[in-house]
Amino acid sequence: MERLLFASDYQEGAHPEIIKRLAETNFEKSAGYGLDSFSDAAREKIRAACAAPEAEIHFLAGGTQANAVVIGGLLRPYQGVIAAKTGHVATHEAGAIEYGGHKVLTVPEKDGKLSAGDVRACLAAYWQDENREHMVMPGMVYLSQPTEYGTLYSLSELTAIHAICADYRIPLYVDGARLAYALGCEKNDVSLPDLARLADVFYIGGTKCGALFGEAVVFPKPSTVPHFFTIVKQNGALLAKGRITGLQFDTLFTDGLYVRGGRAGIRAADRIREALLKKGYRLTFPSPTNQIFLTLDKKQLARLSEGIEMAFFEAPDEEHAIMRIATSWATSEEDVNELIARL
Repeated sequence: MERLLFASDYQEGAHPEIIKRLAETNFEKSAGYGLDSFSDAAREKIRAACAAPEAEIHFLAGGTQANAVVIGGLLRPYQGVIAAKTGHVATHEAGAIEYGGHKVLTVPEKDGKLSAGDVRACLAAYWQDENREHMVMPGMVYLSQPTEYGTLYSLSELTAIHAICADYRIPLYVDGARLAYALGCEKNDVSLPDLARLADVFYIGGTKCGALFGEAVVFPKPSTVPHFFTIVKQNGALLAKGRITGLQFDTLFTDGLYVRGGRAGIRAADRIREALLKKGYRLTFPSPTNQIFLTLDKKQLARLSEGIEMAFFEAPDEEHAIMRIATSWATSEEDVNELIARL
């Protein structure tokens, strides 16, 4: 029996429209380093989608790279970044932030999300400590939309965290690696203009959302990080053939392709979630997006793993495992039907 591959949302190459445009423009000559007409067109479309006409936009290759370069650019040498203890920068980036000289200051989470209260408590604890000069100063807040658990920040939750950041005069950074699956979810109430209004910087994920690779880092206010282009270069993150990333985002932001891809992933995930619940499986987190987490006992895990490749997430105890099923913009109806049959 051929195994169905549902372990992650970046197993396919890229949306056919991107492949088509890459082929069509393959022999066109253009400027390097993202100074080409394709990248300029993509920036204008992203600015329009974000209702941020002055936004500064840079195209980087991957999420860990984007996080490391942005956080390193925003923080002073003595500062760290507040993140949920399950945040991507705290768990699955091999210490990239610490390698760059900044500590990740983890705080409690609920369903993968920071609370405004915990963020305020972390900041207050530092500023009320008489020994704070010997400690790492919290210099910014990091969160992801959707979270690593596939959950979503509501507009009210994001607004509350933004207000605390404003009170303490520190930036808010939103990791949008899977942003298409937030924007394509009916339960989401945070739009791109909302992100541009509430975050000091965020990135629009391409790698997991239909592109071959690439993330679009958006500073709603230009020069938030002076000479960010040079900082990208210093970190070895500036692509000479930047037109390849720019063209991909130009395509994704033409005729709503980015959000349409997200919606396709959500429709597939919703069908699988419904089937799991009907068949008595236990969903671990209240995720409405393209990541589905289920808690399986050893027998369930052994049986399902014979025909379905899932991602191991964590082991809550010796008898159970939390596994992830992920859909994407490319998940086919046939694969969804077959997965449901195998449940």
